[in-house]
Amino acid sequence: MKKELSSRQKNILSFIENFLEEHHYPPTIRDIQQGCKISSTSVVDYNLRILKEKGVLNRAAEVSRGIELVNNNTEKADPNLIEIPIMGNIAAGQPLHIPESNDWTNSQVDSVSLPAFLTQGKQNVFGVKVKGESMIDALVADGDLVLLEPISRKPNNGEMVAALIKDQNEITLKHFFIKNGTVTLQPANSSMKPIEVDAENVQVQGKVVGVIRSI
Repeated sequence: MKKELSSRQKNILSFIENFLEEHHYPPTIRDIQQGCKISSTSVVDYNLRILKEKGVLNRAAEVSRGIELVNNNTEKADPNLIEIPIMGNIAAGQPLHIPESNDWTNSQVDSVSLPAFLTQGKQNVFGVKVKGESMIDALVADGDLVLLEPISRKPNNGEMVAALIKDQNEITLKHFFIKNGTVTLQPANSSMKPIEVDAENVQVQGKVVGVIRSI
């Protein structure tokens, strides 16, 4: 099958195989674009469609890491489904007001079954549905489902997090930055302004580990 592929498609396939072997979960389109030095994600998407048509891989296009190789000898991600709790909505825009609660994750309202590899081996992963367009340039759109890992440590600058603004009891999805005791919650949309708050007034509820696209 490989001899029927173009050089670019062989390069993409080799990258996916190596990525799976190293990380034990599939790459995103952006990972492939950067790893194979391809001009755009649309070119990657086109070649993935060709690879799927040729029977080299299976792909769930609506899932961020929804690639599975066919008849490959590398270690594959766990094919078993796991149940992910859905904790409601999160703002990717202006923060949403949330009900009084000692633990935001106690507000589970639904659940969804997903391939285990989407959690990247993280524990206690939960999902929230995105409302708004402030993270659109980070490929997170209105209606998407983001998967969050609860973390006890302070986030690294640039990580995408669900952040609770404590004095307003509002939670929002943004990139996290901290400097000199001030937290900046930065949108990924040039038309929207960042939110700046005192670090003591912010509680990070979780770090984004995956995105499920809305169709």
